[in-house]
Amino acid sequence: MLLEKLSFRSIGIMKPKGTPGSSLNAIVVGLFVAFGGVLFGYDTGTIGGIIAMPHWLRTFSTGYRDPETDFQPGITAAQSSLIVSILSAGTFFGSLGAAPLADLLGRRIALMMTLVVFSFGVILQTASTAIPLFVAGRFFAGAGVGLISALIPLYQSETAPKWIRGAIVGAYQLAITIGLLIAAVVNNATKDRDDTGSYRIPIAVQFAWALILGAGLLFLPETPRYLIKVGKHDAAAKSLSRLRRLDINDPYLLDELAEIKTNHDHELSLGSASYKDFLTWHTLGKRLTTGCLLQSLQQLTGINFIFYYGTSFFKNSGIRNPFVISMITSAVNVASTFPGLWLVETWGRRNLLLFGAVGMFSSQMIVASAGTAFPGDSNIAAQKALVAFVCIYIFFFACSWGPVAWVVTGEIFPLGVRAKGLSMTTASNWLLNWAIAYSTPYLVNSGSGNANLGAKIFFVWGGCCLICVLFVWGMIYETKGLSLEEVDELYEKVDFAWKSTGFVPKRRFQDMTDNRGLGAEGGDGEKVEHVPAGRESETTEVEGAHPHVERSVV
Repeated sequence: MLLEKLSFRSIGIMKPKGTPGSSLNAIVVGLFVAFGGVLFGYDTGTIGGIIAMPHWLRTFSTGYRDPETDFQPGITAAQSSLIVSILSAGTFFGSLGAAPLADLLGRRIALMMTLVVFSFGVILQTASTAIPLFVAGRFFAGAGVGLISALIPLYQSETAPKWIRGAIVGAYQLAITIGLLIAAVVNNATKDRDDTGSYRIPIAVQFAWALILGAGLLFLPETPRYLIKVGKHDAAAKSLSRLRRLDINDPYLLDELAEIKTNHDHELSLGSASYKDFLTWHTLGKRLTTGCLLQSLQQLTGINFIFYYGTSFFKNSGIRNPFVISMITSAVNVASTFPGLWLVETWGRRNLLLFGAVGMFSSQMIVASAGTAFPGDSNIAAQKALVAFVCIYIFFFACSWGPVAWVVTGEIFPLGVRAKGLSMTTASNWLLNWAIAYSTPYLVNSGSGNANLGAKIFFVWGGCCLICVLFVWGMIYETKGLSLEEVDELYEKVDFAWKSTGFVPKRRFQDMTDNRGLGAEGGDGEKVEHVPAGRESETTEVEGAHPHVERSVV
């Protein structure tokens, strides 16, 4: 009774009735791999606090005196741009390298290799006492983060059960927010130290995250879809058996394995899986454009402005204790991601993205208006309103565009080009991340050569959120409840995104190449129409279920 109350079904995330085995192993594996998001979030979150620490500024300053801090040692806008944005430059190249690495070594081994690159970057940053070495370390750490940011959603998508795939991949974003929160807490704890520990401790903590993830990867399975891709069918069966907690000869397991294999064979029959295939609009071009625009617009919502430059922004806005405010915004970011993991499987991808875009636009207009009308510390009420609506804005992002961007890009590509597609969409995320990180000091700061926008920058982010609304309506297909193979059918049969909500898959790849006699027929010998979880209301009830049925809580 208690287990049923604590099940996913009790909160509206439904495992299909009659599905045998247990999803627990796959869920645990997916959630553990999501831990890699902590590296991403922590590395992103530390820099905003580090470049505002007095000891770091005295150590790394090249002679510049900041007029906004009574001419204390500081760094120029150009140096700030370079230090913050170089990580994103590294992540751009790292994410592009994820595809060949994942296809050559496998998803699991590739993830382990990325930790070596990341740790090398952390070593350089920890040892540095001048900007050049610090920048080099951030570049290599960024390359590791870029690899991780493409490989983790890929691994999760290829191992998770379809009925909870969105929540599992979304947990990657949750881990990112946890990393940001931990970074804010550690920065606040060390900011007043008058020695190199003020910045070396926050940087060196990252070794712990790499060690935890690396140790766990030693015991995790390779994804069955990758093993099918490279022709290791026996290993794929063992991997899927471990993930689904079913005997290797169980009919349901063989059925799922055959669906993956025959779909991959179908893809191969259409031609080689290469980068040039993405030039074909109706098949892969539309999906790549969707993924790249989605990841780019996620950055243009302005969220990383808060986590890269939030401490400095709040400080310049006249708010006391900006480090504490950064901890609060990071905590809101974490807490707000949890409802997103539920909503992505209940509302669906399209509705949740639309909800988030409208909410972010409304909040940002208020932040921009309050900050523009009452600059600096001229009005305490305006300062409180600014912080409050920044938190509301973060809520809308964290429960929608934060996790769902990774979910959608992890779902929309066929197996043969999935690693390539994910690497390019992730690279577009980091390209915009770099552009924003590099240009923001010039846009926000005062002084010669700078735009001095201040809080008016939120008018820019708000305008981008309006573009997000139009983009979601016209380009985002609803993939809730579909297997990765059924998503391929969706894109082949439905021409317009706004018509995708009524789609119910008809094709069974086993029926096309039925060489085993399993999965194509029900217990009475009649064809079984496949109905994905979450779309049962759009078609009639399935008859002739397979006689081998084992119920489980998870």
